[in-house]
Amino acid sequence: MPDFEGPVTRREILKKGVIGAVGLTAIPAVVAACSTSSATTAPTAAASTGPVITPAPTKPDYTGRTLTLWHYESATGAMGQSWAAAVDTFLATHPGAKVDFQSKAFEQIQQNASQVLNSSSAPDVMEYNKGNATAGLLSTQGLLTDLTSVATARGWDKILTPSLQTTCMYSDKGIMGSGKWFGVTTYGEYVFVYYNKDMFTKYGVTVPTDLASFEAGMDAFVKAGITPVATAGAEYPAQQIFYLLTLAKADRQFVKDYETYTNPVDFHDAALTFGATEFQKWMTKGYLSKNEVATTAEQMGQAWEAQKYPILISGSWWYGRFMSEVSKFQWGTFLFPGNTLAPGSSGNIWVVPTKAKNADLAEDFIDITLQTPAQNIMGRAGGLPVNADPAAVTDPKLLELNQNFQALLKNDGLAYYPDWPVAGFYNVLVSNVQNLMNGQDPSKFLDALAAAYKKPA
Repeated sequence: MPDFEGPVTRREILKKGVIGAVGLTAIPAVVAACSTSSATTAPTAAASTGPVITPAPTKPDYTGRTLTLWHYESATGAMGQSWAAAVDTFLATHPGAKVDFQSKAFEQIQQNASQVLNSSSAPDVMEYNKGNATAGLLSTQGLLTDLTSVATARGWDKILTPSLQTTCMYSDKGIMGSGKWFGVTTYGEYVFVYYNKDMFTKYGVTVPTDLASFEAGMDAFVKAGITPVATAGAEYPAQQIFYLLTLAKADRQFVKDYETYTNPVDFHDAALTFGATEFQKWMTKGYLSKNEVATTAEQMGQAWEAQKYPILISGSWWYGRFMSEVSKFQWGTFLFPGNTLAPGSSGNIWVVPTKAKNADLAEDFIDITLQTPAQNIMGRAGGLPVNADPAAVTDPKLLELNQNFQALLKNDGLAYYPDWPVAGFYNVLVSNVQNLMNGQDPSKFLDALAAAYKKPA
């Protein structure tokens, strides 16, 4: 992938392949926290009989040093735009440095992280999925740098509230919520319903208030020959629908037991049984299509944008992209009807591999992404920033996004994600939800999940 020497303009970044945002001005240089070192020139005598003058400090010279950065956010998404601006600031505040940005697919990092991070090809900083089965596992394998002292020194522990810190910290067993900092999040996220307002109006469907009215609306679309919900069986979206249906009958104690092993989980309890049977009902009633069993998340998003489906159930990470790309129809969002719980948490995290060649540069870059200028860009682009100026977001749609998120937070409604508890559970859920989509008995589906769900030793 190409290198980038700075400072550069946003247009130049776009030309060279860095994720960026057209029309956004470069964010200003971040103050001293952007660099872990400083350099000054030694005092010199102005003349043999004159006073000794100390020159003003100069910026360190980073010539010959390259920050290798990996992430999988869309160029038009909120995080992609914010982080492209952060690259600008990094280059402006690190004269002589280069940035080697490599765009990776979510699945590419998910499947190969352990192998890559244990090699000489490890990047300096990488976006990675948070949770016990992902970042927690890598921390126990010694593949991630302990950032605890850095988080304190740079004030990240003050920027991120305790609830947001949950996915940044892991115990010696890789369980989130306590222990050492092995990652840093820069945003929040949650799962909700996107809907095509024009299609709802055309077919006489109103925004539902509970699961029954939601299904009645989907029946109207089915009657008109339209599959209501876009999803993706090959990746995370389908399993998140199963989890949302499970959460319709669950409470906070269920989430705590399931995610942190506080108490044993009965995979045939009322909540999980409802989730599995209701998901299959959605298949048999035509709310979801078997044609989506092998669909990827990207294909799902493109299909919804093309108005092939009126509904998409997924996360806030799509919001900025849809704001940028959807212009042919009116759209809106609502929380999953009837639920007080929804998949969600702090966002994915920056991690610094233990084999990073430029850990100090990685820490500088992370710090820039947490500062208000980059955070404001994220907020205006449709993200859920953790350190933005509240006055920076004025768009009504973005206010709706943030208000719904605050409603979830008020009810302690963030239920994390179904694949988090144990290593390898993401793949278990993908394959078994695909089986459920293809007609597998719900009881056998739950048996398969129970067999793979094991508390870390």
